[in-house]
Amino acid sequence: MCGIVGLFLKNTALEPELGALIAPMLDIMSDRGPDSAGFAVYGAGQKGRIKLTLRFPEAASEHSDLLAALKTAAPSAEIEPRDTHAILSIPESAEAAVRAWLAEMHPEIHIAGAGHRMELYKEVGRPDRVSQMFKLASMTGTHAIGHTRMATESSVTTNGAHPFSTGPDQCLVHNGSLSNHNAVRRMLKHEGLSFETENDSEVAAGYLTWRMREGMTLRHALETSLADLDGFYTFVVGTESGFAVLRDAIACKPAVMAETEDYVAFGSEYRALAVLPGVDKARVFEPDPATVYAWERA
Repeated sequence: MCGIVGLFLKNTALEPELGALIAPMLDIMSDRGPDSAGFAVYGAGQKGRIKLTLRFPEAASEHSDLLAALKTAAPSAEIEPRDTHAILSIPESAEAAVRAWLAEMHPEIHIAGAGHRMELYKEVGRPDRVSQMFKLASMTGTHAIGHTRMATESSVTTNGAHPFSTGPDQCLVHNGSLSNHNAVRRMLKHEGLSFETENDSEVAAGYLTWRMREGMTLRHALETSLADLDGFYTFVVGTESGFAVLRDAIACKPAVMAETEDYVAFGSEYRALAVLPGVDKARVFEPDPATVYAWERA
């Protein structure tokens, strides 16, 4: 049993409040997944620059020498420490060199995600504590997704926490279980993808990365996943401009959505949506089985 939340803002005037709106949604799902939590926020980007979300073994602020070295390794680098994570903004042209430098000099530092707009945070611990340690409530942006995990098939580690990101500005959270993830993982490895965990959710993220790399839209990639991914699941996916939801054909995992003129919101339970302004006037509905729901910002 895990908890999922998501919020996609239609009204640009609400962007400064994105974090403040989704943080209580994540906190409310703590009892569905008390082991670990994570979230991805799609905030402002800079043309020609990419953000790497770095995860440190302990507080990033304790690595002042390393942070200084990163600025030397990547000219015009900008670094923002956030507890055990740090957001490293670098020119796109420097990404390959910075990744190689980190892999050689500091293999203990994990790149949790990368993209022009996406920042991705996850840690072991109660979701409300994880939300507070990264100051989710202060973050701004257009959309965000979050996950609270109750581990059932693998150990409780930060690597096993959601969201999973396998492509630029793309991430996925998942409630359920895939029965053919080992076979799909082998196939995706032949297609050039790599995986850091044995988690089935990472395979689902990798599958979508592969399909979109081949030219599919997010909607089309999710539609093809219905035939290729076996099991029971609810997916919520974020991309640089999009937000999408998919349940399997049986749809045994709980899911509810609310849509107003200002936003689209997702929760594993309605109580996660009840904290949103104007939800009493929203169109509240349960996503149909085997149906892709997708929204995109220009």
